[in-house]
Amino acid sequence: MPNNPLLQDLARLTSEGRNPATLDIDTKSALEIVTLMNQQDQTVPAAIAAVLPAIADAVELIETALRRGGRLIYTGAGTSGRLGVLDAAECPPTFSVPHGMITGLIAGGEAAMFRAQEGAEDSEQQGEQDLRDLGLTKKDVVVGIAASGRTPYVMGGLRYASSLGAGTVALACNAGSAIGREAAIAIEPQVGPEVITGSTRLKAGTAQKLVLNMLSTAAMVRLGKVYQNLMVDVHASNKKLEARAIRIVMQATGENESTAAQALANAGNEVKPAILMLLTGLSADEARQRLLQYNGVLRRAL
Repeated sequence: MPNNPLLQDLARLTSEGRNPATLDIDTKSALEIVTLMNQQDQTVPAAIAAVLPAIADAVELIETALRRGGRLIYTGAGTSGRLGVLDAAECPPTFSVPHGMITGLIAGGEAAMFRAQEGAEDSEQQGEQDLRDLGLTKKDVVVGIAASGRTPYVMGGLRYASSLGAGTVALACNAGSAIGREAAIAIEPQVGPEVITGSTRLKAGTAQKLVLNMLSTAAMVRLGKVYQNLMVDVHASNKKLEARAIRIVMQATGENESTAAQALANAGNEVKPAILMLLTGLSADEARQRLLQYNGVLRRAL
């Protein structure tokens, strides 16, 4: 009689179970379907609340690595990989971090962002090779993302990272996950069975997105990329962001639009020096020197 070990593995995963609340979803109206989905989505924040200490530990690990010149590298397959790439791609315009400081790897490479490359996740060797190609060092932190917690591509990457002494974090949606055992820190929000059995782009994907938001955003806050709750390191790379930069200076200083815009122009469109100039009367050069003195942390410079 066939005895497929993968079937046995899937049977043990809560993320692959059948959700009793949606057994008859195929008989429902459109409104009933989306209501069921909404009800299930409301369970996700509670699952994340249960693992906040592990998330905080990961933030501290990432902050330390970035302060020392290391990188944050996400690695995953399918939805998990795409979410990592998305989070990494949004950090340079939001926080003005250099491209490459936060990077996302997806099994199957760039093409997998737009078209599923289902077989790519099965290679531990490729998970290692992709990190080798990035020149991974012990200064970096690797966050392996897999809803199931058992994706070979992610396993291979985490094992390689551990062998170098790099920081390692696992993000899975099953307790006691295989990738969690490979990492120094395991973040395992248990969101339970999906609305559609095994479709982990749903609750599991939502949980992963929320956790990744926390990892990158909290690390950036700790690094001084935020003043009060304002994105003071925003890179004004388009008209919308230029307007946002002016608004941030106005909100931080209480000045009007024309004064804020002029300060930004004098500061080379850098938000933090512009705010410091307006609040202290320093020149642009003096403001930049003050920020350097305090490692770019505006609150300390003030």
